[in-house]
Amino acid sequence: MSGKLISIEGGEGAGKSTVIATIVAVLEQRGLRVQTAREPGGTALGEAVRELVLGPVQHSISAEAELLLMFAARAQLVRERVLPALAAGDWVVSDRFTDASFAYQGGGRGVDSACIAELERWVVGFKPDITFLLDVCVDIGMQRARGRGGALDRIESEASSFFERARVCYRQRAAAEPARYRVIDAGQPVAVVVDAVQQALQAWLDAQT
Repeated sequence: MSGKLISIEGGEGAGKSTVIATIVAVLEQRGLRVQTAREPGGTALGEAVRELVLGPVQHSISAEAELLLMFAARAQLVRERVLPALAAGDWVVSDRFTDASFAYQGGGRGVDSACIAELERWVVGFKPDITFLLDVCVDIGMQRARGRGGALDRIESEASSFFERARVCYRQRAAAEPARYRVIDAGQPVAVVVDAVQQALQAWLDAQT
């Protein structure tokens, strides 16, 4: 199979790290070369943006500035990592991608989705081949995030209403693109979530051949 991009989306505490490890294992069992990436991050520029946007709250960042910073990191990731990997036949598993901007800067911050869509068209130009949305209620997700220990980052420190709006946006996008999205109930026990992801991924992979 040619290289493909798989993205994992969801709110705080949804369990993305565990699911990413599961997806990578399934792909490697099929003999595929796999690279992982995260947003923002994955490149020197992206990691600098990550520290600026998610680091300790030392300054205010407008919603528009936050959106543009996210897309700056994404532009670098796409050109430095994603496109070369796909061209070489590698598969890329990304911890968040453009859908996160629609959910967080769009739904959460209230930025016009048309502006985000235009940036997506200009900066990225494509969507993931498949997106796993780990859907979990905000209260459970934040309990998990706080249970990890350590200080919450700038976005994790937002009010519950922010995450509720982001969750609604994610679910609306999934409903609008059922062919691309696989919605997983991430409020279930980890073993159940992992099994659901494996089954959905295996079925999708079988359909690619």
